[in-house]
Formats: sequence, C-alpha cells, structure tokens
Amino acid sequence: MSSYPDILYDVKDRVATITLNRPDRLNAYTGRMAESIKLAMADAAADPAVRVIVLTGAGRGFCAGADMEVLSGAVRAGGTGAGVKPGEIDRKFDSDLGPSLSDDFKDAERFGYFARTKKPVIAAINGPVAGIGLVMALYADLRFAADKAVFTTSFAQRGLIAEHGISWLLPRIVGQANALDLLMSARKIAADEALRLGLVNKVFAQETFMENVMAYARLLADTVSPRSMAVMKAQVWKANFQDFNQALDAADKEMKVSLGHSEFKEGVAHFLEKRPAKFADI
Repeated sequence: MSSYPDILYDVKDRVATITLNRPDRLNAYTGRMAESIKLAMADAAADPAVRVIVLTGAGRGFCAGADMEVLSGAVRAGGTGAGVKPGEIDRKFDSDLGPSLSDDFKDAERFGYFARTKKPVIAAINGPVAGIGLVMALYADLRFAADKAVFTTSFAQRGLIAEHGISWLLPRIVGQANALDLLMSARKIAADEALRLGLVNKVFAQETFMENVMAYARLLADTVSPRSMAVMKAQVWKANFQDFNQALDAADKEMKVSLGHSEFKEGVAHFLEKRPAKFADI
C-alpha cells in the first residue's frame, strides 16, 4: 500500500480525490507533499477503478503556496516520503491513448505529469490559492472554485519571477495582457473575477462546493467513455505544440482508430437502446 505524507487519498464512485492535508498551514506546499501528490496521481492513473481525479485542499484553503518556513530555510523538505524514486513514478504516466505528451512534458520534478495523466484532473479550489498552489491548479484540465476563493500569483511580491511554467500556461488560459496583470501586480482576485477571466470553469457556493464538484466528476465517470476522454485530453494538450494541419492530421488518425473500437459500438448501442452506457475502464 502506498504512503502519502501530507495528503489524503480516497477512491469512491470511480473518482479519486487527492486532498492536500496541511490545513494548519493553509496546505502550504513542501517537497514531501509534492512527492505524495505525484505518487497518488500515478496510482490513480494506473487504477482501472478510477476514471476522474479531483485535487483539493483540507480545511479552508486550497494551497497558500510554498511553505514560507521552507523558503526561509527554517525547515528543509527533502527525501522521497513515499519511498520511491521520482523517476519510477514518472514512468507511470506514459500512455498509448492519443498523441504522446512524454517529450512535451518530460520535467519529472514539477507538474507536467498532470497533462500526461490519461484521466481528467479537476482542481477543486475550495479557498485561498497562491504562488505554486496556483501554478499547480493551472496544470489541471478543469478548475472549479468556491465563491469565497481568492487567487494570487504572489511571485512578484516575493522578489521572484514567473515560476514553474506559469509564463507558458497562464497566457494560454487568460490571454497575455491579463496574465501580465496577474503576474506583475500579484494582486488578489475573487472567484467572480477569476470566472470572468476564464481562470476557472465554474464557481459554486462555498456551502455546496464539493457536492457540486463531485457531481460533475461523477457525470464524467458515469456517462462518457474513459478512452474518449483520454484521447481528447492528449489531443488538446498536444495542440499547444502543433499547427492546425498537424492537429487535424492527428485527429484524422485518432478518428480512424475510434471508429473501429468497441467503445464506439457501445456509444451507439446505449443511445439506440436507451440505457446507461457500459464503457470500459482504462
């Protein structure tokens, strides 16, 4: 059984929930937490009982960024808390579904593996999120926020720069001008502004936040093909590195495979027979 220091890991109704679990520190990020998240994500990706992955925070926050005690040198987070080498974990994200992302997101130490994970990753931003916590959320496929959540990049206020690939990700999500605003000012924005900017997909009331997130996760887990989701996810992330003709060519190849696959037959059959789908696990 895997060990996950500083996080909680739970699987229910084909949804794996990874919960950052340092609520007394607003789930401030450490090296040990980073290793646990990666191991849990790899285990969820490899588990046929899991179709969707939800990442959230314990208590009143999502992630307050890097632990300031770690940054100041008062605490040194080291070692692989899960007892495995990072490279061993990294190999678990290779997938034969859709275009390969192994060369595009090959940095084993940060969050590129979110994109390589063949199952959809939902960031459930239940409260304040800052710095590296925001970066981590941006690597998720979908982001939902509680209406009380607050967002900040924070780097400029620490004398730092746009870290961990956020200079590549953020403009693709909110546009260049908005990205520069959020990065250079490090100002705090509320959930409603995050929604207007396209930083998050949906905002739910704090009181029913996780209920709504899990309802959406179960919608994906219960009603659509896991194989289709995996291929689509790879296509969309890969398109960031392709021109239109390359993306179109990749789609044509994937469509040919899909038309001959049993998932397509089931997709048509359950519609015609007016019954719940029985798609295969991956």
